[in-house]
Amino acid sequence: MRNPYRSEFRARAIASVRAGKQIKTTAYELGISAGCLHNWLPQDHVDRGEITGTTTSEAPELRVARKRIREPETELAIIRQAATHLGEDKPHPKGFTR
Repeated sequence: MRNPYRSEFRARAIASVRAGKQIKTTAYELGISAGCLHNWLPQDHVDRGEITGTTTSEAPELRVARKRIREPETELAIIRQAATHLGEDKPHPKGFTR
């Protein structure tokens, strides 16, 4: 889901909190919820390298990579399910040549 707030807006809000302003006050002045602003702060710490995690710039690449991995896994699951229904998942008895 796309973030409805621009990155400049988020940066200004976070800078205000980092300058010492309370989260509730900043959120009220900017017209957003305090919970929303509170959720932005950990991501800011990750982007600054203060804590480990996926940075904002890495997130889109990671999302694309996960989608590319999920597609073959889904296809394989469908093939395995079809093999189960067709009875091809069972090993053939010894001496069976067909």
